[in-house]
Amino acid sequence: MPLYSADALILRTYKLGEADRIVVFLTRDRGKKRGVAKGARRLKSRFVGALEPLTHVRVAYFEKERRELVGLNYSEPSCSALSNGTMEGLGCATYFAELIDEWAAESHEDERLYRLGVSMVEALVAGVPHEALTRYFEFWLLSLQGVYPASRVRDLSPGAQLFLAAARKVGPQELTAMAVSRETLSELESLHRSVMAQHLDREPRSIRVMKELTRL
Repeated sequence: MPLYSADALILRTYKLGEADRIVVFLTRDRGKKRGVAKGARRLKSRFVGALEPLTHVRVAYFEKERRELVGLNYSEPSCSALSNGTMEGLGCATYFAELIDEWAAESHEDERLYRLGVSMVEALVAGVPHEALTRYFEFWLLSLQGVYPASRVRDLSPGAQLFLAAARKVGPQELTAMAVSRETLSELESLHRSVMAQHLDREPRSIRVMKELTRL
């Protein structure tokens, strides 16, 4: 039973039994994995603070042939999107993690998607404006999946077209210096959400969470 170690992004967790958690995480070199973190729900667990959505970690796990779930040995956080400390940041982290989880293939390496996720962690920690960052993330996620509707870009306003042109060339942290109107961001939100709903056959669940946290 080989032991693997990897840089990874935590995408989500859910309860298993009385004390354990199932953890979904995206590795740099071996794609998305699902594993059991034994005792993760105990107060003195070694996993405390290391399994939050969109946390960049170093993990070690055991993997058995023909077993769907790996055994998570440890998860050591290096950077967490939740260290931003705001309700909006929490909403963004949940939203980004859900969409990466939706599009990441099981055990299939996708370093570009992994790097996009890591860049979102770093941008949230740096305090990049959430709404512009969200539109940037959606643009790159849909582009990496080959579903961004290039034919509809021509119908966008000049401001929206300028934002997309800049997004192709700059890193997310450079969004801080960009002046983008609320109207432009709302226009891109409508486009991106319609494309995602078409390909997912539903609206992402975390959109409702984002709206509730923003109101709070």
